[in-house]
Amino acid sequence: MNFIVSTTSLLKSLQTISGVINSSSVLPILEDFLFEIKNGKMTVFATDLETSMSTELNVESKDNVRIAIPAKIILDTLKTLSEQPLTFKVDTKTFAVEIVSETGKYKLSGENPDDFPKVPQPEGTSDVALAAGVLSSAVASTLFAVSNDDLRPAMTGVLVQVSPEGTTFVATDAHKLVKMKREDVKSPKANQFILPRKALNLLKSTLPHSETSVQVAYNKSNAFFTFENTRLTCRLIDAQYPDYNAVIPVNNPNKLTLDRLEFQNALRRISIYSNKTTYQVILSISGSELKISAQDLDFSNEATEKLACSYEGNDMDIAFNARFLIEMLGVLSTKEIEIELSTPTRAGVIRPADKEENEDLLMLIMPVMINVG
Repeated sequence: MNFIVSTTSLLKSLQTISGVINSSSVLPILEDFLFEIKNGKMTVFATDLETSMSTELNVESKDNVRIAIPAKIILDTLKTLSEQPLTFKVDTKTFAVEIVSETGKYKLSGENPDDFPKVPQPEGTSDVALAAGVLSSAVASTLFAVSNDDLRPAMTGVLVQVSPEGTTFVATDAHKLVKMKREDVKSPKANQFILPRKALNLLKSTLPHSETSVQVAYNKSNAFFTFENTRLTCRLIDAQYPDYNAVIPVNNPNKLTLDRLEFQNALRRISIYSNKTTYQVILSISGSELKISAQDLDFSNEATEKLACSYEGNDMDIAFNARFLIEMLGVLSTKEIEIELSTPTRAGVIRPADKEENEDLLMLIMPVMINVG
């Protein structure tokens, strides 16, 4: 059985879904792509049992073909070939595959397509649609705050809460928290689910940078994302997400407004001189001046900078982990940010000074105890 396909379109399709594959998989078949050709349409699948992706492209074929092909060898071959039609000859009894290019022939051993795990299908799902740009922004704004602690599985993913009022995305690792609400993404019924990190990373790298509509379907066990010719399916994290609203301070009488990039660059410089265990930087706010300082007593390193700011509230010294602050500021895109504070022992709340339409973004960072030796 034969099919003909363009090298460029096949390589692009395979690279789109190749991030799913783990090279150290226990099951050899999971290191393969599954090719399914039906009526001149080819669907290629990749899975690690938890996450699956598929993509569609056009091929020339009079046959219906199913074959599993090792991912590494096919990707490495395609990367070295120029744009041209490739003919695949598949022996459905031995699963041998021969690839014929304009200048050569390449033979490899495929595997039985029936051994490839079945990808979950959407059954009994609820649906919500949103623009690819909105989902991409939500993923980028929350993913960095996801926890790496597998002992708290709920926090290793992003909580998605849908309702008639809008959709909220939440991530926290107990040191920092991000909450983004979109008022333009609504669902008739209130519901929530937790998306795992790997699926979010794959979405981040494959979502188109456009207003393409993304269809999101979900049930109790899986979520299904469909956009353009691609589908991503992931198993949801089955755990209870902590009550994140309980840690967000409501009354923050002290408000600091300053230039985001100036603050971020100053933190980058000052953190070079901070303790490499705590990355502690102290923010001393007085009037219209912010002093940022850090020291590492073990090496007699210290640094101080002053920035102009706008501040309403009582003078205060508060310390944070510089790496967390720099990371948060890097996710934001506004010129100015607002930091809301109450006391040196309570969390600081960071918001963009200029809100985007239909978007409410809040970032929370826990302080560290001031230790000046």
